[in-house]
Parts: sequence; structure tokens; C-alpha cells
Amino acid sequence: MARITDRTVLIVGASSGIGAEVARLLAPGGNRFVLTARRATELAAVADEVRAAGSACLDLPADALDPRAAAEVVKAAVAEFGAVDVALLNAGQGPDMPMDQVSVADVSQIMALNYDVVVNYLVPLVGQMGGQPAGGLIAHTNSLAGLMGLPRQGPYSAAKAAARTLLNAARVELEPRGIRFTSIHPGFVATDRISGDGLPKPFQISQERAARHVVRALEREPAQAYFPWPTAALVRTLRALPTPVSALLLRRLASGQERGAVRRVPPVRRTSPPGR
Repeated sequence: MARITDRTVLIVGASSGIGAEVARLLAPGGNRFVLTARRATELAAVADEVRAAGSACLDLPADALDPRAAAEVVKAAVAEFGAVDVALLNAGQGPDMPMDQVSVADVSQIMALNYDVVVNYLVPLVGQMGGQPAGGLIAHTNSLAGLMGLPRQGPYSAAKAAARTLLNAARVELEPRGIRFTSIHPGFVATDRISGDGLPKPFQISQERAARHVVRALEREPAQAYFPWPTAALVRTLRALPTPVSALLLRRLASGQERGAVRRVPPVRRTSPPGR
């Protein structure tokens, strides 16, 4: 059983993928959950599992792209349970986006889905946790892509890098108020959403295994958590190599997947559900 027990845990992007699996792993610990995502039916199903495992649960369908909706979720969590001890910001999306095919609107939308959603919850959470005697933990599911620009995922990499930088600054600034921050950087995770996107996925892991890594990070609260180790080591190596060498290796990896395939940018709409 996880060491996180008797806590109020907010999970954004909890209807599927890593967010749902984290809720399932923490549910036997007698926690109080606030689960939110856009897809009400899927969210309700996860909430039922959490309750069946012995934890209280409030499921709140909401669009993470709407700052007013995000603030209302935090407000409802406090009204129901009195505080938010742990918040996992797990909303985001990273489709295949070759830079020679994207529009300005495509890039702006990916920034919104991966950066704005963090800000929308970060601001009300800081306001709430800053007044709590024990402060609180804000964790963000970032990505190893946020450490460098990956081919065909440039806008996604940029958005994740921006979120990482924002939380790094907040960590230093808000530590005296008892607010802690953990940036969690998965490699490639086999969620349903990315199963057929055609992107190269070396050392891909299951969403169940990814969730176990996330729970470990929530327990230990490191400033940065990276997994799985082979992908993290690959990224560290690429960052350490001279830029021309790392660029050549990345280009070969991406082009190997593109041969024989028709490349296109999938439509990204504001109504796309943020979350994994």
C-alpha cells in the first residue's frame, strides 16, 4: 500500500491513463479524492472504483482549459474536505506535430493544453495551500520531452519546458509558505490516446507502471522525478552530446518512423479532453 494515507488528493485529468491509475493505487489508503476531467462518464467510473476501494471521492467534470472552472474545482474540494493536501496536475496532450505542417493555431493550442491548464490550477492551489498550516504538495506530470526539443513534438516539448520552469521558480519562492513542488518526467507511456500516432517510442512502459512511478514521486517529493531510467539516460546522453551529434541522432530516429507513412498534423480542438 502507498504511504499516502488520510490525505485529500486532487487529480486533474483523472478519467483515464496515468491519472486514473494513480487514483486506483492510492484508493486503498483511506484518502479523500477530488477527481476531475472533461469526460463525465469515464470520470464517474473511476470514482466508483475509488469508493469501492475504501476512499471518499468527489468527481467533478470540468474543462481544465477554463480558469473559472479550475478555480471552482479547488473551491469545491475545500468545501467538501476542508483542504487540498496533494494535487496532481495530469492534464496535457502531445500529438504528432511536424513543424513543416503546423499552423500558428496548432502551436497555440498545444501550449494551452500543456501550459495554460497548469496555470489554471496552480494559481488557485497556491492561494489555498498558502493558508493551510501544513501547506501542500503540487505535482505536475511533465515529460522527458520537456528537457529537449523532440522532433515532431516541438510545440509539446516547448510547453512542457515552460511548465517546468514555472514550477522551478514557484518552488524557490513558495517554500517558506510550506508549498512543495514536484515535476514528474515520464518517458513514453502506452496510453490509448497515443497508441496509433506513429511516433517513435523507445523504452515505452505501461500506464500502470508509470502510475507506480508517479505514486513514488508523490511519496518522496523530489524536485524532479525522471522515469523509466533507460529513457532518462538516453535523454541525458543526448543533452550531453555536441548539438550536431544529438541532432543527427534525433533526426534519424524520427525519419525512420516516417518512411512509407503519410505525415499529417491531427486536428487539435479546444474541446479535446486535457488529461492522459
